[in-house]
Amino acid sequence: MLKPIKTNKEHKKYLNRAFELMQSELKPNSLQSDELEVISILIEAYEKDHFPIEPPNPIDAILFRIEQLGMKKSELNRILGSRSRVSEILTGKRKLSLSMIRKLNEKLGISAQTLIREYELIN
Repeated sequence: MLKPIKTNKEHKKYLNRAFELMQSELKPNSLQSDELEVISILIEAYEKDHFPIEPPNPIDAILFRIEQLGMKKSELNRILGSRSRVSEILTGKRKLSLSMIRKLNEKLGISAQTLIREYELIN
């Protein structure tokens, strides 16, 4: 019987079981596929509480996203303005403005929630 995960030992046990299930050829709507779905939900809930992941720094998010898209940093000029402005932003000498956040959200698909996070300016 499945029950909520309360300890690291139970978490490890559920991870191992999920791995076992993923290695087999599951048929849709089978008991095993339902078990994997429930185990995945339980694992996700436990990990959300015990291993939270902080959202990234806005600059790191921008750099990661342009890498994902296979873009060059210079292509940010079209989104953020001049080359010097892009340089100031990426080196942490200038904050993102609201209009920049909107453009980055629209053009690169980076969540506004990530882009509005506080970060330190470098002097």
